[in-house]
Amino acid sequence: MSYKRSEEAIGRLTPEQRRVTQNNGTERAFTGEYHSHKEPGIYVDVVSGEPLFASTDKFESGTGWPSFTRPIDEKNVVEVRDATLGMVRIEVRSNHGDSHLGHVFPDGPRTRGGLRYCINSASLRFVHRDDMEAQGYGEYVEHVGDKQNA
Repeated sequence: MSYKRSEEAIGRLTPEQRRVTQNNGTERAFTGEYHSHKEPGIYVDVVSGEPLFASTDKFESGTGWPSFTRPIDEKNVVEVRDATLGMVRIEVRSNHGDSHLGHVFPDGPRTRGGLRYCINSASLRFVHRDDMEAQGYGEYVEHVGDKQNA
């Protein structure tokens, strides 16, 4: 499957999705569609469709944003130094869509690698496990398993 950024895809974004993905915005804590989402599947870039995170790597961080321990495919996630807001953080962007996704922090579960990918729901589209094959994401089904995550 080919993933890319297109003006057509950007034109379909809601105002909030555009603010977050194209203008490096952050949605308010505890307001995102996927904050408490627990169904099995993958989360893809809302602009390019590239696979970003699996539901099996999602965890409740208490921060107010969907949090993941790792990307489903590291080549689809780019980490960039971010010195805005008077602090140094690591921004997370999608590789092909160049969408702002959120930030990664070193305070995730130690037993799962120690990272917390803190991601805006507005930058994501969820593909349920049952729909992954039909939508071209069959190669990632093994990353999802057949149970809901906690």
